[in-house]
Amino acid sequence: MKIHLIIPPSPFLLDEKVFMSLGILKIASVLEPYHDVNVIDLSGDTDYINTIKKYANDDALFGITTTTPQLPNVVEINRVLKQYNKRVILGGPHVTLINSAYKNEKNKNIIGRATKSMNQLKNEFDTLVCGDGELAVFKAINGDKYVDADDTKSELFLKDEQFDELPFPARHLIDVDSYKFTINGVRGLSLISQLGCPFNCGFCSGRNSPTFRKIRNRSVDNIIKEIDLLYKTYDVKAFMFYDDELNLNSSIYSLLKELIEYQKQHNVEFLLRGCIKSELFNETQAELMSKAGFKKLLVGFESGSDKILKNINKKATKAENAKCIEIAKKYGIGVKALMSIGHPGESLETIQETYDWLLSTKPDEFDVTIITVIPGSKYYDDSTLIEDGIWKYTINNDNLYSVEVDNFTQYEYYKGIPGNYNSFVYTDYITREKLVERRDWLESSVSEQLNIQKVLNTNSSLYEHSMGQIPNFV
Repeated sequence: MKIHLIIPPSPFLLDEKVFMSLGILKIASVLEPYHDVNVIDLSGDTDYINTIKKYANDDALFGITTTTPQLPNVVEINRVLKQYNKRVILGGPHVTLINSAYKNEKNKNIIGRATKSMNQLKNEFDTLVCGDGELAVFKAINGDKYVDADDTKSELFLKDEQFDELPFPARHLIDVDSYKFTINGVRGLSLISQLGCPFNCGFCSGRNSPTFRKIRNRSVDNIIKEIDLLYKTYDVKAFMFYDDELNLNSSIYSLLKELIEYQKQHNVEFLLRGCIKSELFNETQAELMSKAGFKKLLVGFESGSDKILKNINKKATKAENAKCIEIAKKYGIGVKALMSIGHPGESLETIQETYDWLLSTKPDEFDVTIITVIPGSKYYDDSTLIEDGIWKYTINNDNLYSVEVDNFTQYEYYKGIPGNYNSFVYTDYITREKLVERRDWLESSVSEQLNIQKVLNTNSSLYEHSMGQIPNFV
C-alpha cells in the first residue's frame, strides 16, 4: 500500500525550517518495511494546498500529524483530500490531548468543550490515533476508526524496550539540508532521548495523558548510536535534545559520560543544546554537560514571582531558579530563560517581579510568552464554564479565565511571531489587552537593560517548550 504522511505547515512561526517533526518520521520508519511510504513536508510551503493536490490523485492512504496551532491548516488539507475521496488518518499531540480531556470529562459525567472538540474531530476525519503512533498506526491502516494508545494498559503503549527496538526516524524521506538549525553557527539536527515528564505544572498539556506524563527511556547505547548515525550520515556536529527535561533521572550522568567518551574516540567536538528542570540541576550535571559540549540550556522558569510559581505548581522557587543560572554560568553554559505570563493570579505586580528577577539573574537569552490554555492541561481540564464561551480555573483562591477557541479555525499557540501575540486568557487583575502590552514591554525593556540583542524567535518550533506538545505521533 502507498502511504503519504504529511507534515503540515506552521505559518505562526517565523521560520518553519528550523526543527523537523521527528514523530511522523518515526511513524514512517516503522511503516517502511511493509508499505510504500512517502513524506510530504509542507513546512514553509506557502502554496501547500496546490502541493497536496499534486498527490491527491494517487491511489494512497494519507496520514497527518497535528499540534493544536496547526489544526486550522490540517482541516483545510483534509477537506481538499475529501474532494478526491481520500481516506485520512489524523494523529499527533492535539488529538491525543483532546482525547485525554474528553475521557476526563466522561469520568466526571460532564459534556464540555473537550467532548465537543472530540466529536468535531471524529466527524471531520476518517480515523483518529490517540497516543503513541508507532504501533497504533497499523490498526488505523487496517480500518479502525478510533485507536486509543494513550493508556498504559494498552499493548499499543510503548515500553522502554520497544523505544530501543524501533528504528530511528526516517529523516532520509525529507530534505534534511533544507533545515537550518544551528548552535553557535554550527549546523545541527535534533533527537529525542526520552519521552514524558512526571511533573504536574498547571499550564502544561498532557498532565492527564500517560503518553505525555509517563517517562519512557532509551538506553544510553541506543542514543549514542543515533548520534553516531547523524554525525556520519549528515556531517553534523551540533545536536538539540527535544526531551522535555533532560535531567529527570539519573541516566543523564551515564549519557553525558558516553558523549564525552565518544567525542574523544572520534576526535570531534559536539555542540549540544537541551532543556532541564531547574531545581534538579546541580554542579555535577553542569560540569559533565560543559565537558560534553552543552553550550545552551533552555529552562522553563516561567515567572519571577513565588506566588505565580506556587499557582503553577512549578515545584521550584525563584531562588532555586536563580541558583540554576548561577551554576550554569560557573561552568560556562549559557541559559535561555523561558518565561510566561497570564497564569492564575497574574497582575501588574507579579509581572514586575518577573522583570526584576530577569534583571537580577541576567540570563544569556530569554523569551516571554502569553500562556495558552491547551487541552490536556489542568488549566483546561479542570476549568468550569461560567458564562457563554468563558471558562474559569481556580487554584489557591486565584483565578484564570480563558476564552473558548475553535481550534478548527483559530490559531492558538504558545510561541509565535513577536509583535503578533494574542491573549485568550485574563485574570481578576489584568485584561487580555494589558497582558499583550505587558508582554511586549517586558521583552523590550529587559532586552534593553541587559543589552541583549533580541534574537527573533525562529527556534520556537513545533514542540512548544513546556506545553508538552512534542509532535511524536502520526
